[in-house]
Amino acid sequence: MIYLYKKMFTFTNNILVTGGAGYIGSHIIELLVKKKFKVFIYDNLVTGYKKLINKKAVFIKGDIKNSKLLIKTINDNNINSIIHLAGYLNISEGQKNKKKYYKNNVIGTLNLVKACKNSTVKNIIFSSSCSIYGNIKGSVSEKNIPKPKSYYAFTKYKSEEIIKKYGKKFNFKYGILRYFNVAGASPSGKIGEIEKSYGHLIKNLAIQSTKLRPKVDIFGNNYNTKDGTCIRDYIHVSDLADIHILALKKISSSKKSLILNCGYGKGYSVKEIVEIFKKIKKGVIVKYKKKRIGDVAQIYSDNSKLKKILKWKPKFNNIQTILKSAIKWEKKLT
Repeated sequence: MIYLYKKMFTFTNNILVTGGAGYIGSHIIELLVKKKFKVFIYDNLVTGYKKLINKKAVFIKGDIKNSKLLIKTINDNNINSIIHLAGYLNISEGQKNKKKYYKNNVIGTLNLVKACKNSTVKNIIFSSSCSIYGNIKGSVSEKNIPKPKSYYAFTKYKSEEIIKKYGKKFNFKYGILRYFNVAGASPSGKIGEIEKSYGHLIKNLAIQSTKLRPKVDIFGNNYNTKDGTCIRDYIHVSDLADIHILALKKISSSKKSLILNCGYGKGYSVKEIVEIFKKIKKGVIVKYKKKRIGDVAQIYSDNSKLKKILKWKPKFNNIQTILKSAIKWEKKLT
């Protein structure tokens, strides 16, 4: 069965989303099912959540470290395209438990691409990270040479190299999407970020605003930036979800692989985010702590390639919109 997405774009409708029960995955799947694709969620529910599983998708409880189950899932369901999101993403944890992160993020990715051998898979979209660039002054483009500073970033960079290698070997096209800081929640109000342990600034501010957390820890106020705090490029999760569909469209129709930065191209310091948040929700309390190992001082995207190649037009590129959606979702969780 074939589905049409806008003009000049067709691909078979069986799409596998690894990590589809997580924050970003649930937003991508919300969009995919809305567009009538048949979606298969592959998630071990270690960092995913049952409540984020879309009822219109087929759920398979599985681990990317399980090669046999990956092969069976892909072949039994005639999977044509894969959106690979599964992986650990806590920078601090990654520094402390490198073996765990290598085995899951790198070996897991290797298992996945090897499972594509002699299969119907023609396209893979991979969720990479801007952290692979390391410390950059000013905006960063895809031409910048990756210099991972954290071990988590290293696992993402290593996974990129694996996908490139096996894309040529097994003849599938890939779209590597280097995420900047993802935040906010779906306008539908049905899904959002649940995990509380990753140290995401906007998520933590939203939690604190509901009084479920006494304060928000800010890691470092002595960076070489305009106000001493880290500078980041925040992108609304629903805009990021849309990029995945557009990237899948592009690699499928053009038969060419691509690598894209996924951000709005504007950097905000941590202090700036806190001050904007306080104007929306009063009573925010923050406490400054030592820098975390692996954090970079500043990074924001040059997204000109993204806009040019995908003709992408963001819908939620307003920082207050992102913050308000995060607060609304957090209230729903309480």
